[in-house]
Amino acid sequence: MDNRQAIGSWLSGPRAAMEEAGGDFGYRGEQLGLPEEGPGSIARPGRRLGAIAVDWGLCFLIAYSLVTDGYDPRTTGNWTLLVFFVLGVLTVGTVGSTPGKRLFGLRVITLETGTVNPLRALLRTALLCVAVPALIWDRDGRGLHDRLARTVEVRI
Repeated sequence: MDNRQAIGSWLSGPRAAMEEAGGDFGYRGEQLGLPEEGPGSIARPGRRLGAIAVDWGLCFLIAYSLVTDGYDPRTTGNWTLLVFFVLGVLTVGTVGSTPGKRLFGLRVITLETGTVNPLRALLRTALLCVAVPALIWDRDGRGLHDRLARTVEVRI
């Protein structure tokens, strides 16, 4: 094996190296029965990060202007997290998406019913606020918070 091939496989990651060896992983969401592209497919990480950035910015503006009036940055951050939690539980639990998710064309669903009940939205949002479960993904691109709440974020 050429050294360039060894370095290339190391840089591209274990998935690419396994695919070169003949392993077939399929596409994201195949195990869940979702389409590969288009509406109903797994949301890509870029859209998800964009949506959470919009939601966080909106919650920061609400906390800064209505609650803390900008007096202390530490309390503004705490209030922002609380507003983010309330926004996530209320909007995902009722309409299935937050304003940021709607802007980026995303929706949270369950595979069984297609809608998220408020208790699952509460669990999902609480785990998302902890942040660590959202940073651990499976091969379908679902975060640990989605797996534990048995939800999936899809494109509209």
